[in-house]
Amino acid sequence: MKEAFTHAPRIWTVCSFLGLFLITGAVVLLLTLATEEEEPAQTEVVDDSYRANYHFTSPDHWKNDPQRPIYFNGEYHYYYLYNGDYPDGNGTEWRHATSEDLVQWEDEGVAIPKYTNENGDPWSGSVVVDTDNTAGFGKDAVVAVLTQPSADGDQEQYLWHSTDDGQNFTSYSDEPVLENPGTEAFRDPKITWDDQSEKWVMLMAEETKVGFYESDNLKDWSYTGGFQTDDIGLIECPDLYMMRADDGSVKWVLGVSANGKAIDKPNTYAYWVGDFNGNEFFPDHEEPEWLDYGFDWYGGVTFEDGESEDKLNHRYALAWMNNWKYADETPTMAEGFNGLDSIVRQIELKKSENEKYYLTSQPKEELDQLTSSVDSFERIEVDGSETLEATGTAYQLEADISWDDLENTGLRLRESEDQSRHIDVGISPEKQYSYVNRSSTEQPDKDHELIESQAPFDENQKEVHLKVLVDKTSVEVFIDDGKVAHSNQAFPPLEDEGITLFSEGGEAIFKNIEIKHYDSINE
Repeated sequence: MKEAFTHAPRIWTVCSFLGLFLITGAVVLLLTLATEEEEPAQTEVVDDSYRANYHFTSPDHWKNDPQRPIYFNGEYHYYYLYNGDYPDGNGTEWRHATSEDLVQWEDEGVAIPKYTNENGDPWSGSVVVDTDNTAGFGKDAVVAVLTQPSADGDQEQYLWHSTDDGQNFTSYSDEPVLENPGTEAFRDPKITWDDQSEKWVMLMAEETKVGFYESDNLKDWSYTGGFQTDDIGLIECPDLYMMRADDGSVKWVLGVSANGKAIDKPNTYAYWVGDFNGNEFFPDHEEPEWLDYGFDWYGGVTFEDGESEDKLNHRYALAWMNNWKYADETPTMAEGFNGLDSIVRQIELKKSENEKYYLTSQPKEELDQLTSSVDSFERIEVDGSETLEATGTAYQLEADISWDDLENTGLRLRESEDQSRHIDVGISPEKQYSYVNRSSTEQPDKDHELIESQAPFDENQKEVHLKVLVDKTSVEVFIDDGKVAHSNQAFPPLEDEGITLFSEGGEAIFKNIEIKHYDSINE
């Protein structure tokens, strides 16, 4: 995917990364020269910090694309694009973190450094565990194939490998394992093992086409076919996997990060359900579905549950919570970091009443281990607004809402004491959409174009279940069974903690309200 940043960065006033102290009114800059092996970063959090409580954040400087996590030796290994020179320098490298539960994370430092060969900095790709030693680096070697811009500027694919359980990678060759076929955008390789044909399959993002390639050794690749997309812009970060639907059918899912603005669709993760014959993908329907309708769920990856014997009945997914339109418009840079991931969600494949397959999303239940306290409200009738006694900046809120006839209903979250600032999560039966509106608080789009995310809602529906994850700088909404999700950044003042229920044009009944307040994973 797109490298972090190739244009001249904005100038930020950043809290010193090395330490700035006042001594008798004079400012003394303390420089620490590293003479020993670098230790994993320790995230410093203070009460007035914008660092998310329970979302994964960059330890410092910058992060963007997640790489698909892999599971081995009892842990998930997660790599992501990191720029330790941001905002004063360019180029990304692969930083590494590990987790046993996909909630608590341990920083492992940089695994694939940038600018170590003539082919430039590492961009997005994918990593696999070569259990059968097909590449010849040894059984269970960790192999990454990723995009580098190459010495002559072409986007080409290079192989890196690790024999120390994914901690450090070595470049296999200065020559690409897959050369550019003559297209400007040729990036983000995604590799999977196809049990049916017993070969490695690689997807490539080729402008508006997904290219399919095959190999038996991860080094030599040949083209097998392509899937052309329409009206969703330049595609990135392709994805391919099998899932078993709730009707027992086994289907293939093809996903891409895309911009559907031209067809009034999101700029997130588009997907098609269909069949893959080992060479090409054939969708059941021409138009894609969308895994998220918010503004900030990009570069999404899905991956297997490493602890489940059944690999087909569900998967996990996460994405970079940002948008290239305003990627560096974040107040967190005052604390020396810019980079937030969505929570890890569980996805399942279901079949609708009209015989169409779709993915659902739900937060992983392991988040509940962070619960410090719970507020509950059994039933509240609302005709206008009702402010709850419960407050907070980091929690999960669930509620059932029902109505007979109304225009609009929902929640005002992160509300200021005078109620002038808030983030609105709601349902408009009259306008036939669900939405998240961040116009009444601090948010990153200075052009005020990406203010309210919307998703279709059946006007005949008279009830809805909302599950909302609120953190210091984000709101993620899951509607009913999770067929619809909204993920959005926002930056309310940290003192804004109010929660208000509202209805317009009729009465709404809120039942089974439960608010689980979450502790921080950074302490």
